[in-house]
Amino acid sequence: MLGFQAIIGHEQIKKNLMNAIEKKQVSHAYILAGEEGTGRMLLAKTFAMALLCEQGGTEPCGTCRSCLQFMSDNHPDVRYVTHEKASIGVDDVRRQIVDDVPIRPYSSAYKIYIVPDAERMTVQAENALLKTLEEPPEYAVIILITTNADSFLPTIRSRCITLQCKPLVDRAVKDYLMQKLHVPEEEADVCTAFARGNLGRAVQLAGSEDFSVMREKVLRLLKNVKEMDVSQMQAILKDLKETADISMCIDLMQLWYRDVLMFKATKDMNHFIFKEEFSYIRRLAEQSDFAGLERVLKAMDRAKVRLDANVNYELTMELMLLTMKEC
Repeated sequence: MLGFQAIIGHEQIKKNLMNAIEKKQVSHAYILAGEEGTGRMLLAKTFAMALLCEQGGTEPCGTCRSCLQFMSDNHPDVRYVTHEKASIGVDDVRRQIVDDVPIRPYSSAYKIYIVPDAERMTVQAENALLKTLEEPPEYAVIILITTNADSFLPTIRSRCITLQCKPLVDRAVKDYLMQKLHVPEEEADVCTAFARGNLGRAVQLAGSEDFSVMREKVLRLLKNVKEMDVSQMQAILKDLKETADISMCIDLMQLWYRDVLMFKATKDMNHFIFKEEFSYIRRLAEQSDFAGLERVLKAMDRAKVRLDANVNYELTMELMLLTMKEC
């Protein structure tokens, strides 16, 4: 399925772009801002495809010559600005936009320039682009894709329509994983919680074997930590350090204790992330008091801070696990 209707969430942005097409009030420049994985490029491509579609509607038809060219990355009136260095330099912008803009579209009413990682433009590159934004030809549409709209010069921002891609609600992310990708519910719950509204990240996690292996290792630790001695803890910590993202491991542990705390407070498992681990979570909730659970969560926060400050890994993690063991 193609078009805006196939994009999950971002209803206001989709409405804005579709109205612009319908009323023929398309701006010469847009900023699509948001985290990686929030759908910025998908929105930009759908908008560009609809603008170029020979049917002239607010949605791309997907069957006309223009749509087929677009989907094969072979449309003569679409430019993706690339760069070889870490930054997008003034020569990149001049060669791929400024010097190219005066050439009229080959087969469409619009000529579209999409700039991924636009926050990487140098000040000189932005100033070069500014000249085009000040006096653009009627057919030019420039779409800047960025993680941070505030990184641009005020003069750039003032000449663009800024559209901020916000996180999706968890229900939308979970439904997509389960219905479209057929991810099991518990795995979908965990990926959704980690993604924090970022559908692209949720999809990446759901398809990651490394994440799945890490989850199993962390769950095994969480279920058995109270019975472990120091040498067993050290062996697991060594394994996690060599094979997993430690920050993500701690995030996963925090989600587990969130479930424990929620059950202790409400006796309701409907909002659990780890529903299939109910018996372990209930037992831990019965064994622990609220103060102990709060100490564990604070110990995890401290561990993150210490690891970010390059404090000794083994000592930091052992202290955290001992707090969990004593809870």
